[in-house]
Amino acid sequence: MKLTLRQQITQFAHVLQTGLFPVLNEELGELTESARRLVATLEMIPLARYVPSSRGWMGRPSKDRLAIASAFVAKAVYGFKTTRQLLESLDSDPQLRRICGWKESRQVPHEATFSRAFDEFARMELPQFVHEMLIRETQKDRLIGHIARDSTAIEVRERFPEKRQPAADQAGKAKAKRGPKGGRRGAHKRHKGGKPKYTPKAGTRMHQQRKMELKPMVDELPDECSLGVKTRDGNQQYWRGYKLHLDVADGQIPISGILTAASLHDSQVAIPLATMTAQRVTNLYDVMDAAYDATEILEHSRSLGHVPIIWPVKRGRKETGYQATRAMSWAEEDRFRERTMVERVYGRLKDEFGCREIWVRGARKVMAHLMFGVLALTADQILKLVV
Repeated sequence: MKLTLRQQITQFAHVLQTGLFPVLNEELGELTESARRLVATLEMIPLARYVPSSRGWMGRPSKDRLAIASAFVAKAVYGFKTTRQLLESLDSDPQLRRICGWKESRQVPHEATFSRAFDEFARMELPQFVHEMLIRETQKDRLIGHIARDSTAIEVRERFPEKRQPAADQAGKAKAKRGPKGGRRGAHKRHKGGKPKYTPKAGTRMHQQRKMELKPMVDELPDECSLGVKTRDGNQQYWRGYKLHLDVADGQIPISGILTAASLHDSQVAIPLATMTAQRVTNLYDVMDAAYDATEILEHSRSLGHVPIIWPVKRGRKETGYQATRAMSWAEEDRFRERTMVERVYGRLKDEFGCREIWVRGARKVMAHLMFGVLALTADQILKLVV
């Protein structure tokens, strides 16, 4: 008889409570709550299968990469901000050190070794790959109702080059915008009966994404450090860094994620993110806010067999009072409330899993740091399905 996901998680939790935790309590003393969460997380994620091993190679043997990878998961579970805080805890906390794989404090590698190992994990995209395998193994037989899609600001301590245009180019663009009498070009034109019906443009990024494979879509997105802005309650908030885009399933389980430049609009990531999620799980509804209200996104969601629920943008002219807006039914408005689960995931990710302050630099390392937190959060949320 095939067990459901809830039955499998219940059985897994029973083995932890009756088999593993008592043994660890006798050997390491009474486990703290954070240590219990770390043990459950490391037992759930398939980390050992994908961490490279150097045993049997010629030359000086490198430090055990599995123990270091487990330590980075512990960094997310314990919410440490820096690797130095992690090393201090490994030196002073015997429970944490033994769980990660070191018996004595002198066996813990130096901070420089941790830095080199983290660079290796970032280049091989280890946390992303382990997270994908965890989702495929635990969610493959589950029919998910809602996928909530949104982005969050990721602030970093990183410089980016200022792009300055020559004075001649700026003067030429300003002259092109002015009409024959000094006013703005096209200012004399007025559309009768309101704004004309929108038709998708053939040369836009979203139009091209409809015909591309997943990897070219993701590789084409800009991921350099830049300046981002979001408007909330009428106020503009600026930050320097990146954007993390997540698809979150019912139960607040992150399914897929993409890191982009902060200046990139959310709508440009919707199609590749939806394609990535569709390859991992089966869901019914795609829930998004007004930033994703575009014809290409609606059509792509329907082509995947999903029902898009997107808060409509009010389009029209204020002076005429004309507004061409999609109307949402009461059932769509009720399902749209499920979108808040992605906000709760971002809140937990930043408050509990050490993703509010980023000290690494470069999109590859920033994504690795974030995905270790997403990996730990995913395991924690899956375990909560039995509560």
